[in-house]
Amino acid sequence: MAGMTFSGKKGRKAPPQRAARAARTPKPGSDGGPFAQTKPERLISAEPKPVKIRADEAEANFRSVHQEDGTRLQKILAQAGVASRRVCEDLIAEGRVTVDGKVIVEPGVRVNPDTAKIHVDGVRVTLDVTHRYVMLNKPAKVMTTMRDPEGRRCVGDYLDESMREARLVHVGRLDYETEGLLLLTNDGDLTNRLTHPRYEVPKTYMVEVQGELPVKTAKLLQAGIELDDGPIAADRCWVIGSTGSRTMVEVTLHSGRNRIVRRMFDHIGFPVTRLVRTAIGKIVIGDQPQGTLRDLEKQEIGHLQDLAGGVENG
Repeated sequence: MAGMTFSGKKGRKAPPQRAARAARTPKPGSDGGPFAQTKPERLISAEPKPVKIRADEAEANFRSVHQEDGTRLQKILAQAGVASRRVCEDLIAEGRVTVDGKVIVEPGVRVNPDTAKIHVDGVRVTLDVTHRYVMLNKPAKVMTTMRDPEGRRCVGDYLDESMREARLVHVGRLDYETEGLLLLTNDGDLTNRLTHPRYEVPKTYMVEVQGELPVKTAKLLQAGIELDDGPIAADRCWVIGSTGSRTMVEVTLHSGRNRIVRRMFDHIGFPVTRLVRTAIGKIVIGDQPQGTLRDLEKQEIGHLQDLAGGVENG
């Protein structure tokens, strides 16, 4: 972060067995591979691991997801931009595709793209193209609103005409002085789930505080403290470094309570001098310049849908 550096159907016959062969599809992000149109450094998926399953298990999985009037799985994947239809067939044959949690190894399976939850190498495939998902690297002294009656800079000032026409709204809030990752979308269901306490979506922050913060004091935040509105504990609190006059701390927590990070550090006597949200789950701000927006990649959207408790496509 710039400026924050420190030292199938019933009765169906079993499918014919494919000839044994080594995995031949490219890795995610490489030429012709899954999500090939995206930048490899933004991929969430791990190294691809082809899966072998027994014939009886493959048949059971087929029957559990197959819908005779559905769409062929490889066609759905290709239309979602995962790869060409031929490569998608190989992904399926290698056991790298799941439908509703079931490993599918036969491209002949048909599913309903409006309801099926499909993953490739563990990455959720986004099938709904009617919604838009955008990331803003919010600067300090910007209101998390679309308009401000007092004339202060606000999130709405950064949107282009297409984003305004799409009626994007911010997912949650960052206070006036807080910087970093802010999501905007017109997917109301996803917004509601990402901001609902039930789903415990983790958020990561880089925190600069006054003075030299002892490691044991940081651990106190992880162990838990009592605030006026109830107990709170960080999922992780790690001191990155200190100059004596200031300390940098990385904090991850899933609470959405108002100004919670600032209030936690105030409670232990170390006021926050700068606060930057760097990640929501595995969605990271990276080197995106402040004040800029970018559309999320397909696998990033899939990850958000998984975070939000399995939002149905469509």
